[in-house]
Amino acid sequence: MKVLLLLLLPPLQGVGASGRQEDFRFCGDRNQTKNSSVIYEHSSANISIENMAQALVIRSPFLTNRINSSYQYSLPTTLGRYRFCVYWFKANRTLWLAYGKQSFFLGHEPTDGVTRGLEKTRASIFNVSYVFKGQKNTSLENASEYIFPVPPEMMPVWKQDVEDELAALDGLLARVPSAGSKAQRSLRHKLGALERTLAQVELGGQNQTFGKAALRATVLSISPTQAPRHLAFASPKEESREVQGFAVDLPSSLFVMAKKKEEEVVEHRVLLVDINSQAMFQDENSSHILGDKVVGISLVDTVVANLSEPVVLTFFHNRLPRNVTPRCVFWREDGTASSGNWDSYGCTTVEGDTRTDCRCNHLTYFAVLMVSSPEISYLHRDSLSIITYIGCLISALASISTIFFLYFRSKQRDQITSMHIHMNLLGAIFLLDFTFLISEHLASSSSQAACRAGGLFLHFSLLSCLTWMGIEGYNLYRLVIEVFNAYHDYFLLKLCLVGWGLPFFCVMLIFLANWTNYGPFYIPVYESVGGRSTNATMCWLTSPPAHYMTLCYAGLILLFNVLVLVAVVVVLRKTRQQQRRARRDWVTVLGLTCLLGTTWGTAFCAFGVLLVPQLYLFTILNSLQGQHPGGILGEEGVPSSSRRGTEGAHRTNCVTPQVCSSAFGTSARIAASAAHPTAAPPDSGAAGSASVFSVN
Repeated sequence: MKVLLLLLLPPLQGVGASGRQEDFRFCGDRNQTKNSSVIYEHSSANISIENMAQALVIRSPFLTNRINSSYQYSLPTTLGRYRFCVYWFKANRTLWLAYGKQSFFLGHEPTDGVTRGLEKTRASIFNVSYVFKGQKNTSLENASEYIFPVPPEMMPVWKQDVEDELAALDGLLARVPSAGSKAQRSLRHKLGALERTLAQVELGGQNQTFGKAALRATVLSISPTQAPRHLAFASPKEESREVQGFAVDLPSSLFVMAKKKEEEVVEHRVLLVDINSQAMFQDENSSHILGDKVVGISLVDTVVANLSEPVVLTFFHNRLPRNVTPRCVFWREDGTASSGNWDSYGCTTVEGDTRTDCRCNHLTYFAVLMVSSPEISYLHRDSLSIITYIGCLISALASISTIFFLYFRSKQRDQITSMHIHMNLLGAIFLLDFTFLISEHLASSSSQAACRAGGLFLHFSLLSCLTWMGIEGYNLYRLVIEVFNAYHDYFLLKLCLVGWGLPFFCVMLIFLANWTNYGPFYIPVYESVGGRSTNATMCWLTSPPAHYMTLCYAGLILLFNVLVLVAVVVVLRKTRQQQRRARRDWVTVLGLTCLLGTTWGTAFCAFGVLLVPQLYLFTILNSLQGQHPGGILGEEGVPSSSRRGTEGAHRTNCVTPQVCSSAFGTSARIAASAAHPTAAPPDSGAAGSASVFSVN
């Protein structure tokens, strides 16, 4: 070995044994006047070269074994002038001395016994030069001793340094079980510093584990020439924890990719960080991860993504509750690293009774997200799906056909405003039905942009539908309560600006705030035949605050419309002189509940034993909502009343192309009853006809 080094090292001054440039080099001429030796000792923070007649003393902070901190090597016995150079290679953590034609691997080779009490007869070193990596070669004057402070990035990292950092971070995790955004950012910054320390730590062997209560780290060192087909690692079992351990299987393609990116690799270092706390990984959703277990996997100095073979991370855990679905996720930092969120992109989940396999095409911090799912059997899922799709399809067709029918039939001036409000609501219902039907197909596509656009359009359609429901309630209030309402310039235009402009403004604000607020949304909704939960995916809001704001907006619309219904009921109670008519109109209130969207309020009953009945009720009433307005087409009585206090009414019979039980028609009848309490009941017409009073 020494003969080989003797042949290779001197001709390659300035180049390491691995072909890399050295991080530090010191060269000089030494006049050897007597038999002498090289003594290598540990120092805290400096590289020093001291020349004496009896020995050349080299000190550095690079000694792996700091307990045995002195090594002595015999120099050639031939006296004379020798050229020597000291090399430090940080990549493979080696310090070499080339002395004439002889070389020494300082701190690693067998040494002679260290001679104590040497006589310090100083002697100068001539033709001295030194260089740090990235700097220019510098010549120095003759002297007997040279001291060079080691830059911080060149300082070695020892096991105790890692233990100290682990202890400090472990203490912070114990004191801060639930950290705010600023505290999380600070903790993740310290975690990044720990990763950099682990990447440089001096290892006592190929693998080494550093352990603390809530935080453990393992460093795996693999030689590029001995890179395995698959690298497997298993953590110790912890029976007392919810997650009892984990196993990692790294594919060979990982190391092939790393070698392509760095031709001269001294070693591959894989870092495994085992964290039993969620304190530094809390998202806006306050998501719960299985056993608070987060496992970080990284390859030092290499960004790993889009692997051809997946990295397999297996979590071993207790049996999970039936209403919980595990999902493999990774931590995605935002652009400023101030916060982040759990994402499942690039990962697939393979469920088992007491284990969950995560197969991902990249390396980062992983966990198993616990998603609560209602206990709905696959039979109910299939029935609800059929009702929803058929109902939405019929609703969309009925809505669009009704719009065309109203456009050609509602030509009388006193009906134009109400009919146009109805048409706009029908248009919003059609858009909602259409975007809902294509949402799942967009989510299953590989295009993230298409899914975000679909989610944005679905949200816009929902807000528009809710807004026009509110406008219908306002219009009903004007007809029934105000009766003699004043004329407003551009009234319909103003309503359109609110009905379509407000939803557009809201979705644009949410999108511009963060374009990731729309995208794939996972909904655990049923159990498959095998008894395991399955996720449904659609394009929708991914931001919980925006989702809750939408719920609040829907709640306000529903509350307003319920109050309008109550006011209508109060008006009906006052029409005692028309008992027959009033009793008949009581039934029509059920139609108004669909018109005003108050059936959507059943969504707030989705809990406990009411869950499954509520889902059927909500699905049937609301997926068919667009069909109820279709029944108004025959109820186009042409009453009239002046805007400024003159009253009048006349009746008109017309044929109904659809069932005359619509919410719009019932609103006209109620309005007529309130506006003309003394009007006579309508004449009986042929089957399929209707006679109404309406006020506009």
